[in-house]
Amino acid sequence: MNLPLLYVDDIIKNALKEDINYIDVSSDYLIPEDQTDEAYFVAKADGVLCGIDIAMRVFELLDDTFEKEVFFKDGDKIKKGDIIVRFKGKTVLLLKGERTALNLIQHLSGIASATNEIVELCKGTNAQITDTRKTLPGLRALQKYAVTCGGGKNHRFNLSDCAMLKDNHIDAGGGITNAVNILRSKLGHTTKIEVETRNLDEVREAVAAGADIIMLDNMTNDTMREAVRIIDGKAKTEASGGITNETIRAVAETGVDIISIGALTHSVKAFDISMKMA
Repeated sequence: MNLPLLYVDDIIKNALKEDINYIDVSSDYLIPEDQTDEAYFVAKADGVLCGIDIAMRVFELLDDTFEKEVFFKDGDKIKKGDIIVRFKGKTVLLLKGERTALNLIQHLSGIASATNEIVELCKGTNAQITDTRKTLPGLRALQKYAVTCGGGKNHRFNLSDCAMLKDNHIDAGGGITNAVNILRSKLGHTTKIEVETRNLDEVREAVAAGADIIMLDNMTNDTMREAVRIIDGKAKTEASGGITNETIRAVAETGVDIISIGALTHSVKAFDISMKMA
């Protein structure tokens, strides 16, 4: 895991506070405080693992006696029935951390698995798969990390990373050429400009204005193919809008450099992992 513990720990602590409140009426009244048990995580489907260190960190923060033996790392492909990790600790604390740990690893593994499926569908083409800023508040870095575990790449993390002129910026800023010129006069040399285009006339204008990246938004495959020809390497090309597993191969074959997919983070299905007491 290449995310700072400071960031991860804050997310985990907030989640635990939300779930435990001040007492777990099931575990605290049922289980002796000094009881210990062994448990394990088992995969209930095939996919790509992500978040194992984060899930284990939940228990480490709760229990200073916690021990673990991890069999798979983030980015590994796992199959239904695989034992991902075995661990031991105070039973009450294992039970208190169970849901939070599973919520995190299931969600992140779901993102990694969905990303990997799409990456595999585009193999042999020029297209790179990226996420978007359509992430859950407070979880962006975790979700974007999961995309990389699935073989994808990250789009901008926040509004400071790149100047992206979407349709509303363009309409409010007096058109593509005017908006790009204003930004060029103010931006530092390390900040790129991306322009969203809706038709081939806007593509031509974005090329003439000197955009670094040109987004082809909700275009047909034939239109995107023509846009790639017009741009002719003068800018990076990015396809976006309504792309599914069924349509992505054809989009990739238009020759675009990047395909950005918001669904990787905003509507992905959780990967099924269970915790069992040994």
